[in-house]
Amino acid sequence: MDKIFKITLIDDEKDLVGALKSFLEPRGFDVSFAYNGKDGMCVIKRENPDLVVMDITMPELDGRDLLSLLKKSDDTRGIPVIVLSAKDEPFEVEYISRLGVYSYLTKPYSITTLMKQVKGALGIEA
Repeated sequence: MDKIFKITLIDDEKDLVGALKSFLEPRGFDVSFAYNGKDGMCVIKRENPDLVVMDITMPELDGRDLLSLLKKSDDTRGIPVIVLSAKDEPFEVEYISRLGVYSYLTKPYSITTLMKQVKGALGIEA
């Protein structure tokens, strides 16, 4: 990887954020994070990431609302989003997909699958 890609992680599970950050940073990614949607929006505006990886069920501003805000703004609509969620109901996956996410992975997921999605979203050859 020649370019250092910026990834913003947004999830209220602090252990998950820490684990993903510890996995991604040694692989050359610049990782920022937030533990709720409201703070996540601030981090996205400040960092202008290349990719957002986020949960749906979060305090203060849930993932659905955050995703809607991201896709409505000219500044953030082009940022690919990968959703990591325990919600696997077909209507939920369909609704979130219609909002324009790159992919929707249900927890638990494999780190190999997540890495493939991250690379795909960023246009990195595997």
